[in-house]
Order: sequence, then C-alpha cells, then structure tokens
Amino acid sequence: MSDRLRIAEVAPIAWPVGSGESIEGIVWLLCEELIRRGHEVTLFATGDSHTSARLIATYERGYEHAEELWDWRLHESLHVAAAFERAGEFDVIHSHDYYFALPFTRLTRTPVVHTYHVEADPDVIASFSRYPEATVVAVSQWQRSTLAALRDTVVIRHGIDTAAFPFRPEAEDYLLFLGRMIEDKGPVDAVALAHRAGRRLVLAGPGDVYFEREVRPLVDGEQVTYVGAVGTVERNRLLSGAAALLLPLRYPEPFGLVMIEAMACGTPVLARSLGAVPELVEPGLTGYHAATLGGMHELVPAVLALDRTRVRERAVQRHDLARVVDEHEALYHRLAARGAADASS
Repeated sequence: MSDRLRIAEVAPIAWPVGSGESIEGIVWLLCEELIRRGHEVTLFATGDSHTSARLIATYERGYEHAEELWDWRLHESLHVAAAFERAGEFDVIHSHDYYFALPFTRLTRTPVVHTYHVEADPDVIASFSRYPEATVVAVSQWQRSTLAALRDTVVIRHGIDTAAFPFRPEAEDYLLFLGRMIEDKGPVDAVALAHRAGRRLVLAGPGDVYFEREVRPLVDGEQVTYVGAVGTVERNRLLSGAAALLLPLRYPEPFGLVMIEAMACGTPVLARSLGAVPELVEPGLTGYHAATLGGMHELVPAVLALDRTRVRERAVQRHDLARVVDEHEALYHRLAARGAADASS
C-alpha cells in the first residue's frame, strides 16, 4: 500500500470549517497538516468552509446561519450520508460529526473512525456500545473510561498549532475566564474565586439567557469586566496577558481546548478536577487543579507563582499539532492496511 492515503474528514455542519469554532478548528488543522504531508484529503463540510482539501458540501451554509435548516439532526444525517455514498473513493473515513456516522459503520468496507468531541451522555454511550467493532478516537483517558464497552478505542489528545499562540513572559494583573457563559463552565464560580483572591477578572465568551440572569449582575466594570465573544486576535491577547486562566467546571469535559491554548501562551491554569483536567493540568508545572472551589482558592498564590516559560515549553512538548497528526496518521495507516487485507481475502 502506498504511504499516500485517500482520507475523508467529515465535520459537523453547524459552522464552517476554519471558523475558529472548536471542532471545526481541530478538523481544519488536521486537514491542512495531512495535505502538507502528501495525503489526498477530502473534507465534507459546509460550502463556506476554508480549506486546502477537496471540499464536498451538501449545504452551502450551516444551520447556525441558515434558518431553513431548523431540523438540524436531519441535515447532519444527510450530510454524513453524502460521505458514505462515496466510501469507495477513500482508504479511510474519519467522522467528527458526533454520532451521525455510527449507523454506517457496518454498511461499508472502508474503515471508519469516529471521534466524539463532546461529553457523551448514557444514551450515546449505549449506542456506541451496540457497535463494539467501531474504531473510536477518545480525546482523553477520561473519555476512554466512559467508552469501556468498546474494544477498539484509541486515545489521541487534541493539539493546537502552538506557534500560532503568542508567549508573554510577564503577565498583566487580571485573571481570565474564557468560554461560553453557561452554568456548566462555571463563570459564576470564577467571579467568586476572583473576589476571594482580591484579583481583577476578565470574562470573555458568548452569553445567552443564563448569562443575562446569573452572570451580568456580577459584572461591575471594575473588578469584574465582560468583553463578550472574542475573535482569534483578541483571544490570543487575553490569553497571553492573563496571570492565570480560571476553569471552575461544574461538569466533566472530555478535553478542554482553552486549557492548552492558555498554556501555549505561557499562562498557567487553575481548574476544577473534573473530566480530563487532571490529564492536562500538571500540578506545579502548568497549573493546579482541585476538587472544590475552596481548594481552588487555596491554590491561587501557587498558580500565580509558576514559571511561564516552563508552562509554554511543556505545552509545546505535549500539545503541539505535530504529535496529534503523527498519531492520526499511524491510525489511518493501520486501518487502511487492515481494510486492504480484508478486501483481498
């Protein structure tokens, strides 16, 4: 088999690939690096995506922008089906589109990889368990533990282009909360932490009804400021200038890209010990984590004293994109070889 693989990457269709949204951003990075390494990559995504891959789009725009796509599950299903209708063109199909490719697993001889990028509820886990032969990429050991019934699950932690994140050896005086303003992310707890520590807090991220009801009343414009949703340039400026990133989660995230983005800027992380946090935050090196809000408060002085140069160096060692693509490339080659052997038998 040639080292050059024909790879289909299937993104969700809420947002265009290349938009900066988390899953779509991960898919964009993976596609670009695979192409740079000489592979033939086809991307199934919205027509307004930005990519160097061959782009096949069932829909010009995603359902976050096209109101007529109100039944989003129907349209995700049709979008994924378009990739499997062309399955014979590929050595491997990699779906990043939640669970929508799962029913196609047994309907093609082309090897299929599934990455479930978000927290899987019990119903989703039970559904994946009905396909024990499915090849699943878990984005953390914690997520792998929730998929124990599957026999072919590989852990490949997310990565980022660390060179794209600016490093600042000296921080400014603020703590940062960066993410969606929803209860599960803990913005109210971030405010409480900042108040107890006597530190200024910047809140950044999109807000909705919960934000207006629970978070905005805590914003005084002095100790606690809210800057809204931010683009890439402003995100990087805030991350690199923060004394520390606060992540007082109230639910177990399977990964948490914002943590490694902060580390790439040299900014240490103070988080609650849920989900993948203990795998990503190395106490005394890249940050600290604790099980309770009180425990996090006690660690504020320690996290602010960490060496930002070491934080940055460790982020490059552990979380750079090259490692992620190396591991995906090895998986694709293994599955493609197995698929070729099955086809010839």
